[in-house]
Amino acid sequence: MSAAREFPPEKIRSIAAEVAGLLKDRKESVCVAETSNNLLMIGGAVGSWGLISASLLSTPGASGIYKGGLTLYTLESRIAFAGWTQETITSYKGPTTAIVAGLAANVRPKLNATYCVSESGTAGPTGGDTPNRTPGYVALAVATESGTYKRELSTGHGGDREANMIQFAVEGLALLRDVIKGDAKL
Repeated sequence: MSAAREFPPEKIRSIAAEVAGLLKDRKESVCVAETSNNLLMIGGAVGSWGLISASLLSTPGASGIYKGGLTLYTLESRIAFAGWTQETITSYKGPTTAIVAGLAANVRPKLNATYCVSESGTAGPTGGDTPNRTPGYVALAVATESGTYKRELSTGHGGDREANMIQFAVEGLALLRDVIKGDAKL
């Protein structure tokens, strides 16, 4: 049996705590709509969930700020919970800011949260021929009552799946922090 890993991963820990603190101070809430099925080894057992959700839930007092999370990994889950239509399916070209903005905007009011953070990316190790299907690409969105903030980037980690998933979570939480603090632009 391998040694237990600390959770959340060190690179996520401080930003998750900062976001949780901001939400608690403001008496606001968050929900999460992720599309990556992230697997991490924790205490010798494998757990499957979204890293953003799990990182927020690892902070003390999470029940006061966390409304729920969805890992929308399959087409069926996106139809059932994220409002996908036949048009969305037909026009789908991989992860984009428009896709994650739609996920966040659809899930936020259903879970009655102040914010909904959403991500979709290409973690690797393989990808496709377009920039948004290159390993390390991530599209992010945070939906609020007044609008949806979007960001996209490439992590620079190539096909390193675990490094990409961790960076996706860090970047999603950073966007959420920026929205909460009023530092993000629509």
